[in-house]
Amino acid sequence: MKVSKPATLQSLFTLGKASLLATVLGFSFGAAAEPVEIKFSHVVAENTPKGQMALKFKELVESRLPGEYKVSVFPNSQLFGDNNELAALLLNDVQLVAPSLSKFERYTKKLQVFDLPFLFEDMDAVDRFQQSEAGQQLLNSMSRKGLVGLGYLHNGMKQFSANNALSLPGDAAGKKFRIMPSDVIAAQFEAVGAIPVKKPFSEVFTLLQTRAIDGQENTWSNIYSKKFYEVQTHITESNHGVLDYMLVTSETFWKSLPKDKRDIIKQSMDEAVALGNKLALEKANEDRQLILDSKRVELVTLSPEQRQAWVNAMRPVWSQFEDKIGKDLIEAAEAANKP
Repeated sequence: MKVSKPATLQSLFTLGKASLLATVLGFSFGAAAEPVEIKFSHVVAENTPKGQMALKFKELVESRLPGEYKVSVFPNSQLFGDNNELAALLLNDVQLVAPSLSKFERYTKKLQVFDLPFLFEDMDAVDRFQQSEAGQQLLNSMSRKGLVGLGYLHNGMKQFSANNALSLPGDAAGKKFRIMPSDVIAAQFEAVGAIPVKKPFSEVFTLLQTRAIDGQENTWSNIYSKKFYEVQTHITESNHGVLDYMLVTSETFWKSLPKDKRDIIKQSMDEAVALGNKLALEKANEDRQLILDSKRVELVTLSPEQRQAWVNAMRPVWSQFEDKIGKDLIEAAEAANKP
């Protein structure tokens, strides 16, 4: 029977070198690890406030977490469109999206508060509400559905456009208006005898051009960038609603990040959103002026009495959705009109 010899000094030295080599290789492999990719999908062009916000977020994250995290931005619905980006987020096919607030209706009814007509007097009021305790709580209103809100991004206040002057609510009666898929917005138009037509944003220009619909509602920047003013005769400066977005990620992805990295990513998002909101305000003012300078459409300016007539006609929509949204939430939003 062969008896094993005790380990010699040379064999121990050889084992030590092998262990050291394995350790060094281990560190090398760790250092060469691929960065975590954050795919950010959105549906607009890179030169828009949302597009610029996304690029700023990429710049900040990659400069603060070099080699650890990579942000890949996919604009213009390159990966997913309006109708399937949230499903893709929940499947972890993307990690960040920024849909309009109306798109969350199937996940929570509370965000319908932003669709209520004539609730906010201006964008300052919108911003005060979004930054308030009630507004911040809404970012977590879809956690049970696996969605985490990271912030609000502005587009602007909505205006009416049509092929006739909309000075009083009765001027909209019997007219077809394209709307986003929102029950609140549908009720808003029904309140003045109009016919809401739910159609994709990409089809609006053709629908207006062919007179398949009579009008639509949108922000100055969308009306200008999509050239709606070229196929409408009148724009009513109503400022009757807000069109904003929410930056969202999946709860699964968000919780998978180490807290220190998550804090840096959230800080980067906050700074990028601040830039996007600044650009959105500037663009709204610039595009409004460009539309007026084109002289292709007539601007309808409402008198205080005319505006109040619209408010009176559409205000019942608030009570219609009060049970779903919450009376306290509506009151908190209304209170934001007072600085």
